[in-house]
Order: sequence, then structure tokens, then C-alpha cells
Amino acid sequence: MRAADEASYRDFVTARRRALLRTAFLMTGDWHAAEDLVQEALTKLYVAWRRVYRGDDMMAYARRVLVNAHIDGTRRPWRREQSVDVVPDRAATDQADSGDPYTRERLLAALAFVPPRQRATLVLRFWEDLGVEQVADLMNCSSGNVKSQTARGLDRLRDVLGSGAFAESKEA
Repeated sequence: MRAADEASYRDFVTARRRALLRTAFLMTGDWHAAEDLVQEALTKLYVAWRRVYRGDDMMAYARRVLVNAHIDGTRRPWRREQSVDVVPDRAATDQADSGDPYTRERLLAALAFVPPRQRATLVLRFWEDLGVEQVADLMNCSSGNVKSQTARGLDRLRDVLGSGAFAESKEA
């Protein structure tokens, strides 16, 4: 590709990548999948850039490539997610699987309803198993704030999952 074409492609990507990413997120529902989709679309756009650059509406073409890449990706059976009984990278003694195979999925879905700061506190405290002082240091706040954010986050999870879900997890 010529330097002038390369510069015009770079300018287009700089100006329009975020818009394409938002569109991809709305199609996939997942930021990681959206990033992959945009990368695939931009790669295809790069290959056709000399032809596309001469056209009138480059963004329309980019959107079309994005949509086609998404549709193609959903048709490929090797890219589809497959559920498994045991996740390979998790220890067999993990407490998150305590009898109910859907506990982890329910908990992850419920975490989406917890405000971001409370969610971060819960993840650091219980998933990463960090102490109150460690979390306070990471989040640049007081230990009292960590305790209140943890309590509020657990209350929100109880509201979403039901009051009996975390009876044994009450913070002191």
C-alpha cells in the first residue's frame, strides 16, 4: 500500500474505530467479541482500501464489512461456544460449584446488576481473596470504604439472587 493510502486508512481508523466498536458491541453483546469483530473488519477493509477510498461513503462500507464478518462468524461451527460440564482451568475443589452447576453463571449474571465500584470490591475481596487493607490500597480509598462497599455489594447481590443465597457470606 502506498504511503498516502496508508495515511488515509490510519486517519479513517482513528476517526471511526470507536463508532465501529459500539456497533460491534451492540451486535455481539460482549466487548471482547466486539474488539475481535472490529479487528477482523478493519483487516478486511485494509485489504480493499484502495478501491474503497475512491468511493463515496467509506463508513457505510466499513459497517457492511463489520456486519458480514459478524454473520460469517456466527455461521462457523468451530467458533460457536460449547458448554462443558467442567471448566478445565478451575480446581475441582472450587467452592463456587458447591453442588449447583449453575451457581457460577447465576453469580456472574447477578454481578452485572451491582454498581461498578461495589462490583470491583466484591471481586477483589472474594474472587481474588484480598484483605480489606489490600483492596483499600488498590482502590485508593479507606478500609472503612472497602467494608461499606463490600456490605452494599453483598446486599445488592442478595436482592438480585434472593436473601438465602449468601447467608454464610455475611461480612463482619
